[in-house]
Amino acid sequence: MTNPTENDKYLTKQEVKSLFGVIKSKRDRAIFQIVYFHGLRASEVGRLQLSSYSPKERRLFIGRRKGSLTSNPELSAHEIRVLNAWLAVRKKGPGPLFPSNRKTGIDRRMVWVLTRKYCAAAGIDRAKAHPHILKHSIATHLLQSGVDLYTVKKILGHKKITSTERYLHMADTQVDDVVRKFQEEW
Repeated sequence: MTNPTENDKYLTKQEVKSLFGVIKSKRDRAIFQIVYFHGLRASEVGRLQLSSYSPKERRLFIGRRKGSLTSNPELSAHEIRVLNAWLAVRKKGPGPLFPSNRKTGIDRRMVWVLTRKYCAAAGIDRAKAHPHILKHSIATHLLQSGVDLYTVKKILGHKKITSTERYLHMADTQVDDVVRKFQEEW
């Protein structure tokens, strides 16, 4: 058995785009975009209620699990379009934002099933086909884009910065680029 490389721990940006590209269901498209952009766990998706979304404020209240901090992030215009497309199908009425066929919040096991299905359709290695890979991916992509560690911590809902630090698997060339850019300012 080979040891996993750093790239086995997250999806590349292209893999995320491919994943999103194969999802045709409006509900599932909204689920996966919210999960990715806000670093949700599979178990947190089913806890979202319709009342968690405030269209007027453009915010989504996210109750985290495992001791993580709740958040109320502003949604991007793209997220709002995807979410509104789903809500046109879901219709109004109290209850889960993403209901199962039993009208309860979608179960984390179903999020796993959907992740496997869509990753396979997108040609993504089965070793990466689990919902938590999206949390790893957004953290990595934000850090690679130069977002500071504290901001990534807030986005992911981490209480401790040490929980976020594990995503600092930057390549030496990225570190070299940052140092070079800093030194050129002098």
